[in-house]
Amino acid sequence: MEKLIALIEKGKPFFNAIARNKYLKAIRDGFISVMPIIIVSSIFLLVSAVPNVWGFYWPAEINDVLMKAYNYSMGIVGICAAATTAKHFCDAQNRDLPKNNQINFISVMIASLIGFLLLSSDAISFTDNGVSISGLANGYMGSKGLLTAFICAFATGIIYKFFIKRNITIKMPEQVPPNISQTFKDIIPFGVCLVFFWGFDFAFRNIFGFCFAQGVIQVFQPLFSAADGYVGLAIIYGAMSLFWFVGVHGPSIIEPAISAALISNLELNMAMYQAGEHATAVLTKPLQDFVVAMGGTGATLVICFMFAFLAKSKEMRAVGRASAVPVCFGVNEPFLFGAPMVLNPIFFIPFIFAPIANIWITKFFIDVLGMNGFMFSLPWTTPAPLGIAMGLGLQPLAFLLIPALLIVDFLIYFPFFKVYDREKCAEEAEADQAEVAQRAAQKQAAMNAAFQGKADTASVATGAVAQAAASMAAEKKRAAGQSMDEESAGNATPAASDDAAASASSSTTDAAGNPYAALDGRRVLVLCQGGGTSGLLANALAKAAREHGIDLETAADAYGSHLDIMPDFDLVILAPQAASYFDDLKADGERMGVACCVTRGKQYIDLTRDGEASLAFVAQQLGI
Repeated sequence: MEKLIALIEKGKPFFNAIARNKYLKAIRDGFISVMPIIIVSSIFLLVSAVPNVWGFYWPAEINDVLMKAYNYSMGIVGICAAATTAKHFCDAQNRDLPKNNQINFISVMIASLIGFLLLSSDAISFTDNGVSISGLANGYMGSKGLLTAFICAFATGIIYKFFIKRNITIKMPEQVPPNISQTFKDIIPFGVCLVFFWGFDFAFRNIFGFCFAQGVIQVFQPLFSAADGYVGLAIIYGAMSLFWFVGVHGPSIIEPAISAALISNLELNMAMYQAGEHATAVLTKPLQDFVVAMGGTGATLVICFMFAFLAKSKEMRAVGRASAVPVCFGVNEPFLFGAPMVLNPIFFIPFIFAPIANIWITKFFIDVLGMNGFMFSLPWTTPAPLGIAMGLGLQPLAFLLIPALLIVDFLIYFPFFKVYDREKCAEEAEADQAEVAQRAAQKQAAMNAAFQGKADTASVATGAVAQAAASMAAEKKRAAGQSMDEESAGNATPAASDDAAASASSSTTDAAGNPYAALDGRRVLVLCQGGGTSGLLANALAKAAREHGIDLETAADAYGSHLDIMPDFDLVILAPQAASYFDDLKADGERMGVACCVTRGKQYIDLTRDGEASLAFVAQQLGI
């Protein structure tokens, strides 16, 4: 097993390069940006559809009002993703361009959005009561159009970079205001994008007879179906856990490839359920958040509580109890690095297999027992049991699935937990014995010193007499020197003496009373993958700063959403699971004049638990 881990670790540079790939990052960040749409729209869907499970149906007019909010948000999530992905891809492109020749991300977002509409919508027209009405069919503007949205975003960004990098733009005189000059600078790349998408759409429709978004779905549908099988699910989520085990953030590598399926399957399940059919899609976003990652990657909810309440080891109990609350909300980095689970050979098998077992059990409930798949999306920080129950629409089988998952996870982890607990107890017993031996040695040394002291009493007394005589001579000499200093000091003005004393007193008070006074007014941003782990350190810093009376402003965010706010901070701290992005973050920091640093796993967790250490760390990074 250790050889396998060593082999995987050798591949970390390659995995980190994949995670840093600007195309995958743009998909991931663009997908994260539209998550509020998916979550909030699901609230209206929950109110509309959940009562149906218990035999209650809203009147048609009320249901139409509820579904309007859903259709006008989730129904256009593809349009929004085309814009957000283009924005994040543009940020990555700008990193390679000079500061004085950057791509206008607003123009890119608009161009990508228009390109998406050209490739994914059909014109419709009809007559209602003698009035001619025309519009756009929205069949592929929602989750079905996500893949097309990503393609449009990349094509737009590439076209813009080609023209901006080579200064193929309309240049205005220096006297023209910058906002007007930027408008003319964008005309050529925007026009090329519009003509490109228009021409491609015209050719594609004439060749195949349907829109490009429909063609993309047809091409990728076999892959989505394969990913929804037992083997496909095991490969996807086994790989995600495997990457995390060696310290590489697995979702950053895996999720961009399946993000379209995660959302489209969610909407597909709802459509099948509303049509009275069995919702059979397994691979969905809430399944990943609450079943596969129950308590966090590795399904660590159960093992964390085993540490907290079943362990005999003091260290394990302390780690488990300190991590229990974050793990309940899906933030398990304190446990992953504190236990540790990452790179711990004992937990290699359960860390990989528990998520796979969870998803296989869920698939069994769907395929064999007839449970409907996940239809509702909730924030990923929702406690897993509640997320499962709500995401499945409070189906009766959901309340059987939850204990089944918890029991299976317990059985998978328990043997490995016992082995680790015995090892830690043995280490602690050995450490206790060493401490007892050290105390005994110290006590014996003290006794020996006391015995030796009695033997040397006479010599000590003699030395004391000689030392007293020397002290009296030195005192006479100091007294003579002091009278000379006072005479020379009489020529100094009283005001100058008072100012100097006050200055010295002030300096001493600052240094002794508040060692972090120099941090007053500074701003620190902490970044991680999803914005959960970063909050732990940001809160620890804020609490420690308040205790010292320091006005230190802290904030937490997800990497990828930071570029717009980054210039407002003095220091950006990168959490360990996002360490693969540090080179890009450092480049952004140098461009914006912001200090940046990255932390290691155990170091980061220690900082979140020690406010004094976190302040000292910030002061060190800022050179204070």
